[in-house]
Formats: sequence, structure tokens, C-alpha cells
Amino acid sequence: QEIGLDVDYMVGAQLEGYDCMVRLSDAPIMILEGDEYLSSPIDRRPKFHLYKPTHAIISGIAWDHINVFPTYTNYVEQFSIFADMIEETFVYNREDDEVNSLGKQRASRMRTVAYQTPEYYSTEDGTTIVRNGEEYPLHIFGRHNLQNLVGAMELAACIGIENDRFLKAMHSFTGAGKRLQKVVETRDFVMYKDFAHSPSKLKATTQAVKEQYPGRKVVACMEIHTFSSLKKEFLPQYNGAMNAADHALVYFSPDVVAHKNLEPITARDVKNGFGGGVDVVTTTDFVFAFIDSFDLKNSVLLMMSSGNFDGIDFDQLGQKLIKQRQ
Repeated sequence: QEIGLDVDYMVGAQLEGYDCMVRLSDAPIMILEGDEYLSSPIDRRPKFHLYKPTHAIISGIAWDHINVFPTYTNYVEQFSIFADMIEETFVYNREDDEVNSLGKQRASRMRTVAYQTPEYYSTEDGTTIVRNGEEYPLHIFGRHNLQNLVGAMELAACIGIENDRFLKAMHSFTGAGKRLQKVVETRDFVMYKDFAHSPSKLKATTQAVKEQYPGRKVVACMEIHTFSSLKKEFLPQYNGAMNAADHALVYFSPDVVAHKNLEPITARDVKNGFGGGVDVVTTTDFVFAFIDSFDLKNSVLLMMSSGNFDGIDFDQLGQKLIKQRQ
């Protein structure tokens, strides 16, 4: 949009400036955000097996959807199948071991482009990338976001967008909805909400906030909500996922576990899965009590969930916390 290139698209997250995240026309290029989840209840193929892309990127492989892909080997296999469907260019993150392996294995069969985290430094407004002696200010932050951005830059180069033009255009990008989305901010307090729920995303998001605000206390709350995350055998995948936070809380609803017909889990199961170092609660009243127990001066509150903590309105919570401190 920034450079006037005519493209169709299908994107899973809400982006600022777009009313609808799907566009279908006669544009010569279609950008698809693919994922490995099933196409539908009656079509058990992963969605990204249907696209057969000309150029494609794999940014990371972290086991999720244990209810669909019961083993790690089976999960990785879906990405391998996808990689073999790419017609021309495979862009891949060399800092992810599984992805790097897929890229190296295909280097003799197709064009491959590896990328990695760029040189950068944090700023008050976000991040500045340093590339070929040029500096490119951005509003986003976090190593995982910067990795993704450079991967997108390499993918954009496949359709004729020069790196410099891409990075300058990305100055206006404020991030995707519910991905490190700022809820409220004052001089010494900021609150974010984030869709992070899988172990890798939880770890990346918590680390990103701590790196961006190294002198502040980070209070992180997350809700385990999906089928995978609520399975007792999957909980050890979360080991250490919130270690970057100064104070961490995990919330789950026993009613949701029962509704999903899953084996009951206990607060101790969850705490052990995270490797300790987290408070575990099962009611939203205890979530509020946990947050209220801190002096939030010079701090960051991070609320992470693919749900909403059983009805917590993040905007209302943010406003309430600001009023309490006035």
C-alpha cells in the first residue's frame, strides 16, 4: 500500500488502515499468510498445503496443535511437505534449527535465501535497524519481529521491491492487531496485550518486552486456553517460557478444560510445566489481585492470551490502573 503495488492478500491479523484483511481481484500478485492448521473439519490437510506458492517464507517451527499433530516429527513433516511445494524461492530463517535444516536440504533443488536478525538498537519509539550504513527507524520492537521483518524484506525482493524501499515503507507499520499492541501508556507505565499463547511465542514476546524496557519491572500474565496448551502432556513445553519477566502469572479455567473434554489439570501441573517461577490461578479475581499487588510505577504490564481471561476487558483494565495511580 505504501509504495503503490497492486496486490491481493489474505492476512490472519488485523492491520491498521484495513477494514478487511482479505482482498480478491485481478491483481497480478497474491500474498497469503499460511499456517499449518487444518483446512476444515472435513479437510484434514494443513491450509498451507493448498497454496503451491511461487515464493514462500518459513519463519519458525515450534510444535503447536498437539491435538492435530500428536508428535513433533509429524508436525515438522508438514513444513517439509510445504517447502517441497514452493515453485521458485524458499526464504528461511537460519536462526531456527528446524527451518535452517529444511533450507539447506533444498539448496540444490530450488533458489533459497537465508536471513537472520539484523543489526539494530532500541529507541524510545521502537527500534532502528542498521543496514549497509543506513539507519531505518521502526515502530515495532523485539528480535522475533525484526527477524520476521527481514524475512518479509527478502520475500518482497522476490517480487521486485528493493530492500531500501521496503525498509523505508515499513516506518509506517505499527504492528499487527493483538501482537504487542499497546493498550495504555503514561510516563512511567505501559500496558500491552498480545496473542502469545504457544511456548515459543510466549518466550519471544516476554523477552522482547524485557529487552525494550530493561530498566523497568515486567509483570506478565498469560492465559492457557487452547486445546494443546491445556493438555497435561504438553505443559512441559512451556518450561522457562516466562523467565524474562520479573513477575509472572498463569491463568487457566477448569471450566474450559471440562468444556473441551480434556483430562483435568491442576495448578501444580501448570507450575511444574513452566519450571516454577510463576503464580498459577484459576479465577479472574485472582488475576486482578495479582496485578493489584504491585506498585506499577516504572513498570510494564503484559497480558498474553488467545482468549480474554474469561471476559477481562483489557482497555477497561488499563484505564482503571491509570486512574488508581493518579
